[in-house]
This record gives sequence, C-alpha cells and structure tokens, in this order.
Amino acid sequence: MKNKLVSYFLQGLLYIAPISIVIYIVYALFNFMDNILQNLLIEFFGIKIPGLGLLILVIFIMFIGFVGKTIIADPLKKLFKTIIEKVPFLKFIYAAFDDLIAVFVGKDKKFNKPVLVKMNRDSDIEKLGFITEDNLDFLPENDKVAVYFPHSYNFSGELFIVPKANITPLDVKSSEMMKFIVSGGVTGISKDKETE
Repeated sequence: MKNKLVSYFLQGLLYIAPISIVIYIVYALFNFMDNILQNLLIEFFGIKIPGLGLLILVIFIMFIGFVGKTIIADPLKKLFKTIIEKVPFLKFIYAAFDDLIAVFVGKDKKFNKPVLVKMNRDSDIEKLGFITEDNLDFLPENDKVAVYFPHSYNFSGELFIVPKANITPLDVKSSEMMKFIVSGGVTGISKDKETE
C-alpha cells in the first residue's frame, strides 16, 4: 500500500510539474517585465500604468511563437522534406503517410461516408467501409465507386472498386464507424449522425 501511495504521489508530480513550471515561468517573466517597465515609466514620465507588464508579456509570448514557427519550425520542415525527397523509397512512404494524415484531419476528409457493402451478389457477406471517391471517370463503367476497407487491429486497409448497387449508406458517425472496424467490432457504435 505504501509503495502504491508513493507511486501515485510521483505520478501526480509528473502531471503537475509541466503546468507548474509554465505558470512559474510566465509569472516570473510578468514580474520581471512589469518591474522594469514600471520603473522606466516612473523614472522618465512620472506615471505608473497597471497591467502594462501583462500586455508586454502577451506580445512577447506571441513574438516567441512567431520566431519559433518562422525561424525554427518551418526551416526544419523544409530541410526534412528536402532530405526525404532525395531518398526515393522514403519519399514514397512519406508522401503516402502525409496523404493519409490529410485524409483524417485535413480540409478534404475522405473517411466521412460510412457504407455497408455486399461483397458478392450470391452471398450475404457484407463489409463495412468508407466511400473515398464517387467519380471514377477513368473506368470504362461509371456505375462504380471507390470504397476503402480498414483492417481490424491494424492501421492498414484495402481499396475496392464496388458497384453502386452493392452499397448501402449508413447514418452513423464516421469516427464511430472507424473505431468499430479497427476494434474488430468490439466497441459499440452510436447511431447519432456526425456533424461535418
């Protein structure tokens, strides 16, 4: 019991430490800037402006964010992409992974049309998936759509070209459907429609 209590105490410290450090640094910076500014204002103008230190601190933090993004983060991303593009195999993997991430969180989300697909007209076997492309003009038959079937317990899947007649749209949240499929049907599924 004693070991568990010590373990919980240490875990609590681990959770609290980052927040406490950030709060302390912000507070120390505020005091430092406010003291310097107030002393300068009193010395040169004979006035004191309450809250000026807070305003300067907010501007300073925004400036650090701007510098971090433009001078550190963006150049590092460009350097990383340049290195990746020089190695053909890595370039292929990175591009596919980047596209996959964009599908989930980008502007053009693709996994937002959950469907039930009859896999064979002579069988009652059906699979759950997502329509990823409605327009397949490059195919000779235009009554088909692209459906992605995620694998259970894995972050992979297969793409099938399926006749539209075999598709049944489902009125469920796409995120719930993805969890249901990836978990192998273990998680429950809500029937509330997702707001896109």
